[in-house]
Amino acid sequence: MKPGISNRKIAIIGLGYVGLPLAVEFAKKFEVLGFDTNAERINELVRGTDSTLESDLDSLNSVLQQGWESRIGLHLSCDKRDLEDANIYIVTVPTPINQFKSPDLTLLLRASEMIGEVLKTDDIVIYESTVYPGCTEEDCVPVLEKVSGLKFNIDFFCGYSPERINPGDKINTLTTIKKVTSGSTAEIAEFVDDLYASIITAGTYKAPSLKVAEASKAIENAQRDINISFVNELALIFDRIGIDTNDVLDAAGTKWNFLKYKPGLVGGHCIGVDPYYLAYKAESLGYHPQVILSGRRVNDNMGMFIANKVIKLMIQKGHLIKGAKVLILGFTFKENCPDFRNTRVVDIYNELREFGLKVDVSDPWVVKENVEKEYGIQIIDQPDITEYSAVILAVAHNEFLTLDYAKVRESNGIIFDTKACIDRALVEGRL
Repeated sequence: MKPGISNRKIAIIGLGYVGLPLAVEFAKKFEVLGFDTNAERINELVRGTDSTLESDLDSLNSVLQQGWESRIGLHLSCDKRDLEDANIYIVTVPTPINQFKSPDLTLLLRASEMIGEVLKTDDIVIYESTVYPGCTEEDCVPVLEKVSGLKFNIDFFCGYSPERINPGDKINTLTTIKKVTSGSTAEIAEFVDDLYASIITAGTYKAPSLKVAEASKAIENAQRDINISFVNELALIFDRIGIDTNDVLDAAGTKWNFLKYKPGLVGGHCIGVDPYYLAYKAESLGYHPQVILSGRRVNDNMGMFIANKVIKLMIQKGHLIKGAKVLILGFTFKENCPDFRNTRVVDIYNELREFGLKVDVSDPWVVKENVEKEYGIQIIDQPDITEYSAVILAVAHNEFLTLDYAKVRESNGIIFDTKACIDRALVEGRL
């Protein structure tokens, strides 16, 4: 018999960019436990603040509860014992790649183990973390079965609903983006779809299987990655020809069916990562993907291209390279967002340092301590852009769009615009 929704207690495992907005929305209608192993993150949210800037603070504070006392509301915890009271578990932990660009399922499997310790008959485990097709059934389910001693699709069930969070986007938010859902049986698929339909105003799409839902997420970002790699390769070609890529795109864009993608750095937790998950699965089946990996190679080398281009421009203007000061504006993977996961700005930084330059990075959106902890880079505040031989606009934060770049030119400095958003009369180079 299909389980009822009204008496369900939901636990969201992982309260980052994906998990927190989901927990807040569900808590408007259900009893929700927001769980994260990071005690600092829990304490931050209990205070009603969110360093990811993804959650509406008024909504967060309105649903916060201190327990299961009421029929709806959000209880926050880092104590695994609190998971015992839930009967729907939604996993939203990160799924990055390792140094060999292979899927790193460490957090996903740890979350599965933790759920397995409290899993009960008729419980449902729904995964939202980005994975390759088959991962839920082939990697996560065996962990759930082993730890819990229960049988899949007999004692407990699974769903998969890929996250579609776009960090920093305040228009296309969780509830306004159509949600793909799936379940391990037809009955569970219907239940999972109904569950998400209760909070997603844009509607849901019920995929025919877990694997289809998993694959849909993987190809969403792989497609975008490949399209951007095409224009990035065009930028490399047009640079040698001596013409501006954006001028070419403007001309080609006059045709009604031309897709006007822009060149640039491709980072973040999705576009720069998900294609490797799809490639990993393909290779495990004996197929070596050509298009997907070629796109990744192009995009992964754009930071090096930018750094080398800046060096050449500096030489052309008579700057000494060794010991010269260069400023990089922006460190996040996209504008007006604090998320610096898998940022490719670090590639520019590292390449310039290899040339012996002194490189400063400024970004008003990041938590400076976190950047230093992860990358060993100290973020500086409000730099004087006239003190540098070259200034690279890497991320188009609003704060950077109003700087007086003319003063850099007056002091014989170089300006390189990776986003093509500065007056082109002021820049020596741009993508």
